Amino acid sequence: MSGIRFTPSRRAVLGGAAAAATMAGLPRFAIGSPPRIKVGFMLPYSGTYAKLGNNITDAFMLRMAELGDTLGGAEVEFVRVDDESAPPKAVDNITELVLKEEVDVVVGTVHSGVVQAMAPIVREEGTLTIVPNAGANRITRELCAPNLFRTSFSSWQANYPCGDVVLKDGHKKVVLISWNYAAGKEMLGGFTESFTAGGGEIVKEILLDFPNDEFQAYLTDIAALQPDAVYAFFSGGGALKFIKDYAAAGLHGQIPLYGPGFLTEGVLGGVGDAAEGIKTTLHYSVALDNPLNLKFREAFQSATGRESDVFAVQGYDTATLLAKGLEAVQGDISAKRDLYAAMEAAEIESPRGTFRMSKAHNPIQDIYLREVRNGQDHILGVAAEDVEDPATGCSL
Repeated sequence: MSGIRFTPSRRAVLGGAAAAATMAGLPRFAIGSPPRIKVGFMLPYSGTYAKLGNNITDAFMLRMAELGDTLGGAEVEFVRVDDESAPPKAVDNITELVLKEEVDVVVGTVHSGVVQAMAPIVREEGTLTIVPNAGANRITRELCAPNLFRTSFSSWQANYPCGDVVLKDGHKKVVLISWNYAAGKEMLGGFTESFTAGGGEIVKEILLDFPNDEFQAYLTDIAALQPDAVYAFFSGGGALKFIKDYAAAGLHGQIPLYGPGFLTEGVLGGVGDAAEGIKTTLHYSVALDNPLNLKFREAFQSATGRESDVFAVQGYDTATLLAKGLEAVQGDISAKRDLYAAMEAAEIESPRGTFRMSKAHNPIQDIYLREVRNGQDHILGVAAEDVEDPATGCSL
């Protein structure tokens, strides 16, 4: 990270000498007392993505408990803001956390539109921000910054390997369907890039306003087009309803359904046989047979009464990455250069398997090929190893 310049932010100007002292690297805790940091969760706790926000938060707290409820020896205070997956509210929400609550670390968020609205503010303020889900490509491309990390995926990364999967399965003509927002477009775009490069044809792209889940008319259209396969991105409650409606329209078993793993994450218990045979690609599967995943699944179930999923894993790994950084600086959040360097160099032992950070601060990780069988996620193999987002436009 040599050559990185830290410039005074709006907070430093408004906060006067105390904030300026923090920017200069002075300790933020009294000598002889343990360091303290303030972490702000900006996540959805209501609406379509509420379950995702809760799983990320609860898994983060599970990891905290394993670490003795400290991060690098620092005591931690938490603040939560429900971002409602609403991009128009993103600026007000992130401003509340960064300028009013004066958090040291932001953990957020799920919705790609929200994260793209909040990113310019945390970049300007220099607030350490870890994205535990939103896959917006721009976050680790042209919006990359020394203080901005992601522990999940880029939209390209999770979808690009599936183009080759669909072609190898013998499907040449595909209909795409998703919500008409940043994540939906980028998810479909990652798949399309590899699928068309290999000779595949996109018959039609269907985009619905978020979070519209009235799918019937579009499914009727798909039935009439008779493509070889359908590639879909939905998540949370929308994914659950799409899978059920797909089967109710008579398409299940007739036109194979593919997508990124979010299509089936956390919904299998609610869709029954309607999900059988769906193939997806993702950086995690509950079926991964490694000791840490088995331990994590059991611990999360015990702590929350819920099954773990990829969103929980991402929250868990967010706490691990932050802990590794703070351990290197003995909990001193103001030691930014050393903190970020430690996070960049971290090798994360995760339930998903070991991963590391790219120069753009996005995980370099395996992408698994999964299939739903008998109501459970099964791993068919690794769709692509050590997948690294191109980080186009990132100047770190």
